[in-house]
Amino acid sequence: MSTHIPGEDVGAAVEALEGADVVGPWGEHDAQSLAGIEGVGSLAVLRRGLAASPELRSGLLLTAAMALAVAAGKLLIPLTIQMVLDRGVFDGDIQMGVVVALTGVAAGLVAIGISLERITYLRLTRTAEDVLYGLRVRTFAHLQRLSLAEHTASRTGVLTARVTSDVEALNKFAQWGAVAWIISAVQIVAVLVIMLVFSWQLALVTLLVHVPLLPVLRSVQRGQLRAYDRLRTRVSETLARVSESVLGMDVIRAYGQREVNRGDLHEAVDQQYRQQMRAMRYFSLVLPLTDVVGMAAIATVIATGVWWGDAWGVSAGELVAFMFLANLFVAPITQLGEVLDQTQTALAGWWKILDVLDTEPDLVDPGQGLPLPEGSLGVRAEGLEFRYREGGLVLHGIDVVIPPGASVAVVGETGSGKTTFAKLVARLADPTAGRLLVGGVDLRQVKAADRRSAVRMVPQDGFLFDTTVCENVRYGRPGATAVDAVAAFVSLGLDEWVASLPAGIDTPVGERGESLSVGERQLVALARAHLADPGLLILDEATSAVDPETEQALEQALARLSEGRTTISIAHRLSTAERADLVFVFDDGHVVERGRHADLAAAGGVYSGLHESWLGSTRDR
Repeated sequence: MSTHIPGEDVGAAVEALEGADVVGPWGEHDAQSLAGIEGVGSLAVLRRGLAASPELRSGLLLTAAMALAVAAGKLLIPLTIQMVLDRGVFDGDIQMGVVVALTGVAAGLVAIGISLERITYLRLTRTAEDVLYGLRVRTFAHLQRLSLAEHTASRTGVLTARVTSDVEALNKFAQWGAVAWIISAVQIVAVLVIMLVFSWQLALVTLLVHVPLLPVLRSVQRGQLRAYDRLRTRVSETLARVSESVLGMDVIRAYGQREVNRGDLHEAVDQQYRQQMRAMRYFSLVLPLTDVVGMAAIATVIATGVWWGDAWGVSAGELVAFMFLANLFVAPITQLGEVLDQTQTALAGWWKILDVLDTEPDLVDPGQGLPLPEGSLGVRAEGLEFRYREGGLVLHGIDVVIPPGASVAVVGETGSGKTTFAKLVARLADPTAGRLLVGGVDLRQVKAADRRSAVRMVPQDGFLFDTTVCENVRYGRPGATAVDAVAAFVSLGLDEWVASLPAGIDTPVGERGESLSVGERQLVALARAHLADPGLLILDEATSAVDPETEQALEQALARLSEGRTTISIAHRLSTAERADLVFVFDDGHVVERGRHADLAAAGGVYSGLHESWLGSTRDR
């Protein structure tokens, strides 16, 4: 009895599965990712993944040894059965003592194997959780080290997927798949050796039946890896779409775009669903094939053993034992479909995570670093240039000098590069060319701790965390207390405003500070910056989009906050520029004018035009 696996037919089936993958709206990204993972290869990804997950290697030898002991216990069962049949039953009379003794040994081995298997599984589960924890922490920490350019080039939901769903894809593999490969390989080899000892003829028959399965599994493995790589991309794009929908809910409702947004989201979910089904087709192809081949191998062993067993010197007990051995040989191969599926899922998720971890951070903090001087800090930009991942230069040869203690306004039309300049001063990114000196020291050479305490930026959105006002202010300085937070509000003249809140300084602000108005969020952000006591303060549109009453409170707080330190204000409202010591005018990435407000307003240049437009808009209001 034999079996035949038509390689051409299976190859055609695999090609059909691959051809079913329709390029979606993110097809170009898929193609780039796919080319990368195929070029590296499964084993290379696995090696790099193990290197990036030291928790998976911790205690692996002991766990593998315990798992191998479980496998060895299974191998002793067929030997015990053969001895029972040949010595206790087929030896003329039934020798109950021998049967009971050998059966007791078998029962003891089974009990030990079950206990050992349970302990092994618990160790694997603990290891899996350690792996997931470690990967999430390392990936998140690495994302925090990436520059503004990297984050601008990626959608938030895609980055979120790297530390959530892509890491979760490793769960089953870490729990069992990694060790299953070791156990299965050793079990197959060990069983094959014992089969050869029992009957090399029957062992050869078993191998011949399985040989055609090897190229099929190899072909399926390649297609499955491609399918799962595309699936991980679909998952990240779905998360990006969901994240965008949640954050943009107000706009969606205001413009009546629920149906359009729902359609876009359904399309993303549908793309993920279809890719999941394509990936599962490989899984559904492997399991029946391995089952059929396994059953065919056992049937062939029984037929050939019965037909030629006597001629080959195989006893009845040995034939029965060989059947059990053949089943132990077939079982890990049959399970290979599930293990292979887990492995491909893990490799695809690992590849996405490794792609993030392999991205070299643009912001590299110096080992020792240089300290910044205390007090207000001057700023000097020399030939400063910057570009994002895509597109041309955003800043072109910026040369500016800001004296210590000066109040500087940076103005310009939208897209002129003024906010990018501010982010470079805060070192949210490094310049593409040129250098930026703060306090006479190149920012790239400054100690990270010194930079964080001496240079603070208050962004336009005044981002707050989902906790109380007090906790958000304390975030400004490690180790700060509630008393320090209260003192910050008092120093800025905002103590009455804090007292007017429902629970005072302990008022919850909600997610992203949504329980407060835009202006109130800015007040909390200013108190947070004041607590840090920086020598250089960067304010990005600090008084934009607020009501007149809150604007007055903001301006008073800003005046107090700016005392004794260098202040760079990015503003559309030129009232800030009117009060500034120095004004820099940005246009298309260049500094086209610089000087005092009165001089620039009378010069008839770019600033004069901006000022006239601003005055006109204020008169209209």
